[in-house]
Amino acid sequence: MSTFKAPKGTYDLIPPVSANFLAVREALSAPLRRAGYGYIETPGFESVELFARGVGESTDIVTKEMYTLTTKGGDELALRPEGTASVLRAALESSLHKGGNLPVKLWYSGSYYRYERPQKGRYRHFSQVGAEAIGAEDPSLDAELIILAHDAYRSLGLRNFRILLNSLGDKECRPVYRAALQEFLRGLDLDEETRRRIDVNPLRVLDDKREAVQRQLTGAPMMRDHLCEACKEYHEQVRELLTAAGVGYEDDPKLVRGLDYYTRTTFEFVHDGLGSQSAVGGGGRYDGLSEMIGGPALPSVGWALGVDRTALALEAEGVELELPSATEVFAVPIGEEARRALFGAVTQLRREGVAADFAYGGKGMKNAMKSANRSGARFALLVGERDLAEGVAQLKDLTTGEQTALPLDRVVAEVRAKLA
Repeated sequence: MSTFKAPKGTYDLIPPVSANFLAVREALSAPLRRAGYGYIETPGFESVELFARGVGESTDIVTKEMYTLTTKGGDELALRPEGTASVLRAALESSLHKGGNLPVKLWYSGSYYRYERPQKGRYRHFSQVGAEAIGAEDPSLDAELIILAHDAYRSLGLRNFRILLNSLGDKECRPVYRAALQEFLRGLDLDEETRRRIDVNPLRVLDDKREAVQRQLTGAPMMRDHLCEACKEYHEQVRELLTAAGVGYEDDPKLVRGLDYYTRTTFEFVHDGLGSQSAVGGGGRYDGLSEMIGGPALPSVGWALGVDRTALALEAEGVELELPSATEVFAVPIGEEARRALFGAVTQLRREGVAADFAYGGKGMKNAMKSANRSGARFALLVGERDLAEGVAQLKDLTTGEQTALPLDRVVAEVRAKLA
């Protein structure tokens, strides 16, 4: 037993569970690739200032949850707590927006880090698949991303998730709402830290999950009642496009999410089988983020979907993913000459696209066949000294027990034909 353990709030992904996570990542990203999103990968750490500006200095992510470090050269860095700011920084640095083909559509997958109180569905290290459409203000893009996430969840077999939808307005109408909300909140009985939020970002108070706070928010002014005509029309177009695509949603006037950069469309995917950590993904439009981090005006929209949370949602619904077998053929040699001959056949099978494994370590026949059965392989390929002399190999169907002799020089072709 090792004296070391995974850090608190983290986990190791190991077989066979890890196969489910790979399948979830593939399902979440597949619709994006079909919709013209290109893959992007950014460093696991960035300048602290990038997140302070982009995510927001008043957010819990920046004030309480970021893992920060100072390099030997004096640079202040943070392990990335979310993906959008990093992706936008990379796109600006590489001048992707100057290519003349907007929006720039990107998707990514990776690990993110937040110092939080660990509980089921909330980890200090977690995995997400995300997508960003950079450089265009179009309700069709907002609807596209919501539809792509919806279809990804459906493709996995999830049914009991809901889409919450709201609009946070823009720089024209939000200041009026902000003032009305601040006036309302100042009349409530709130703790000192929450009262500070009233001045910095009052919308974050609406996102407070504490029941004592939520009770007092009854009658609070809502953004939907303060939207300007342009924002109303934009939001209505998003709603119409979703309805036309057969995607159901619930209007949630209190939905603000925990990041400061959102404008207009905001949405969240929730699953009622996960308890308090019900959000499995979410996102929205962030038209001013590029300017916040020193770039030009680039209206954009995106989302991030939690791989961990999605796996838990599948578990809650009892959905078992149909995964390809890790091993289709398991080779069992009997004797040293047979080992050399059979290893060559296994190598060729792999080169031909067949998932094949081998009885390593000089196991006896009985133990090797136990390994073959545990591998989940459909066939065992056996070769002994007598088989070598006759130029054949024995192919055993591990489900039916049926065994067939194949010419050694035809093993690869015959096995491929049986697996087709």
